[in-house]
Amino acid sequence: MGLTRRRQITIASALVLGLLLPGCRPSTTDGDAAPGPPGVTIGVSLLTRTHPFYQELEAGLRAEAAARGFELEVHSGEFDVARQKDQLESFVVSRVAAIVVCPCDSRSIGTSVAEANRAGIPVFTADIAVLDPGVKVVSHVASDNLAGGRLAAEALAGALGEDGEVAIIDHPEVESVIQRVRGFEEELATHPAVQMVAKLSGRGTKDAAFRTAEDLLQAHPSLDGIFAVNDDTALGALAAVEKAGRLGRVAIVGFDAVPEARKAIAEGKIVADVVQQPRLIGEETVKGIAAYLAGEAVAPVRLIPCQLFTRADAAAVE
Repeated sequence: MGLTRRRQITIASALVLGLLLPGCRPSTTDGDAAPGPPGVTIGVSLLTRTHPFYQELEAGLRAEAAARGFELEVHSGEFDVARQKDQLESFVVSRVAAIVVCPCDSRSIGTSVAEANRAGIPVFTADIAVLDPGVKVVSHVASDNLAGGRLAAEALAGALGEDGEVAIIDHPEVESVIQRVRGFEEELATHPAVQMVAKLSGRGTKDAAFRTAEDLLQAHPSLDGIFAVNDDTALGALAAVEKAGRLGRVAIVGFDAVPEARKAIAEGKIVADVVQQPRLIGEETVKGIAAYLAGEAVAPVRLIPCQLFTRADAAAVE
């Protein structure tokens, strides 16, 4: 959707004012925590601030920004892409030095990224990429979700003894989830006796995943396993499995290893989780911004490794 005439005038006025003011660019980047100049503000729009993953990611952003003397203006779309678009438009109007976005919708957020491109404001993505080929994102920092999906498939196939029926509870609007599912499906293809019988959306939330899992369990009475694309999904699926009286007969593998999921793994209710490093994602994103503002080359993609968290790992930390 295009900007209104009033908003076009507002943005144009802000851009003119920005050109008249002295530029704010770091002069050096000696060391990983070289301080930046005063007055550099980075606009951040997270997917959500209610999930532990994004709380840790924000903590990483803030820690690295503080070390460099950058200011952060942090907001959250809370899964509402229209709300997130308003946040990015506000960043453009206020002429921030850079924008970090974790898209609520990897495709439709492209129009807002295009506005930032036209304003000359560099855009960085963290955790979730933008899937609009017509826009420019300086750098994307995220977990290696493709490899993480493969780990999940290995864990689920192993839990089933390399034989059984599995389903995916998906959230296909989000790029990171697309990568997880792709990795899962690629690895599952190397386990020929494990058959995928369904892939349905759970919208990435516990309540929606619970309803989706109920549908799966009814439609597939011989279902042996579920790959849940995040832990809200895994916990929603677990609630449905428990309600159906099929705990211990349907194996669940999740993604994120939030505290509630770790507890379920320790109790043997969830087989395993793929573990990410959200704080490091936040730190590396700000490092990339600092390098870019200093005129240095920045890698277009920075992938952070994932690991598997199992019941043995849970026992080791007790």
